[in-house]
Amino acid sequence: MLTSDDALRLCAAACRSATDLGVPMSIAVMDPGGHLIALVRMDGAPWISADVAQGKAWTSAAYGVPSAAQKEKMMPMPAFAAAITTVTGGRFTPQTGAVPVYRGRTLLGAVGASGGTGDQDEAVCAAAVQAAGFATA
Repeated sequence: MLTSDDALRLCAAACRSATDLGVPMSIAVMDPGGHLIALVRMDGAPWISADVAQGKAWTSAAYGVPSAAQKEKMMPMPAFAAAITTVTGGRFTPQTGAVPVYRGRTLLGAVGASGGTGDQDEAVCAAAVQAAGFATA
């Protein structure tokens, strides 16, 4: 289980990494069921980034893989992706920018970011997971 302290450490580590890049972001941490544990919107992050970060984290937590994997999977099936987004109340966000959080083989949740490019968002999340002592697989 990710505690609130764990989630706040992940957010703080992600914010440090985003600051190093010079890119203000929103960071969301979800549990394996896609429930929000922590959310930080850095000063200057786009207003929509908080919602997008949550969607990316939800998607990563739901599948236990980086959200980029769902982006690749859904590319040839845009109607199917739209249908899943609809039936999940808009939570399914198949875009690059979130990674799962594991302890051993146990999925604890996911961390998602938005505000930079998808690759920057994912890199910030992966760095945060490593800095907080967790794994992405």
